[in-house]
Amino acid sequence: MPIQGTQIKQADSTHYLSPKGEYDTFRDDDHYKEKLKEWGLSSAKDAKKEFWYKDRQSQRIVTIKGYESYGNTGEFNTLVIEFQDGNISCIHPAYLKEMQQGSFGKESMLTIEEKEITAETDSTLVEKETVKETPRKAAAPKQAKAKEPKPKKEKAPKLELPVDKVHFTATVKQFALTYNPFNEENDEVVVLENVQIVDENPLDLGLAWCSHSKTLKKFELAPGDSLEFDGKVAAKKLAKGKDVEEEFLVDAPVIYKVNNPSKIEKK
Repeated sequence: MPIQGTQIKQADSTHYLSPKGEYDTFRDDDHYKEKLKEWGLSSAKDAKKEFWYKDRQSQRIVTIKGYESYGNTGEFNTLVIEFQDGNISCIHPAYLKEMQQGSFGKESMLTIEEKEITAETDSTLVEKETVKETPRKAAAPKQAKAKEPKPKKEKAPKLELPVDKVHFTATVKQFALTYNPFNEENDEVVVLENVQIVDENPLDLGLAWCSHSKTLKKFELAPGDSLEFDGKVAAKKLAKGKDVEEEFLVDAPVIYKVNNPSKIEKK
């Protein structure tokens, strides 16, 4: 539903952050709803189309035109929003979500966090100064015991993940639930095994996960199904669901996520 109310237009006071270049847009309504849920901006059946953009001097209506991806594997997003006068700007999803609250502007969560960090820093400095001022008796030097070096654990080599879309083959391992801090609910995901990037130099990922979107639900997947699809991969660990049954937990760490699978074929 459109946002009701008076919109205060003070475009000259708004500081616009233009996208760096081309940005991702939404494939369809289902993709739009899925991304809104991921960002914690809307989990309703009818996804919101309009949002409030607020600052100290203005309150304006914006729509989300798309998003930019950043990070080593593009696992993080910055929203691209459009104002009613046609101007576009970039904003972090969590900050836009905060703007939808009626209390926004009085003291934002970001300001509170900065104050808490400052208070902790000041407290630490006071404790250090107190320790310096308190005289202590000189203690006899102790002979340090030689510690035996602990054997270092060999880490598995870090895979270099492709940035662009690639072709995958995989098998459905199970369905699981993961906690989403944005909407404070558990989201259903599909856990894949035997995941391989099919290329001139094939790359085995082992386990990976992806959102159980409406697109995937149309295939009525079951454990053991073989799949082929296109998509992007990011290093993002699957978080455990909150207060869920054992059947929705995974017995091994899953550290890769497949984003936006398309051209799906069920074998």
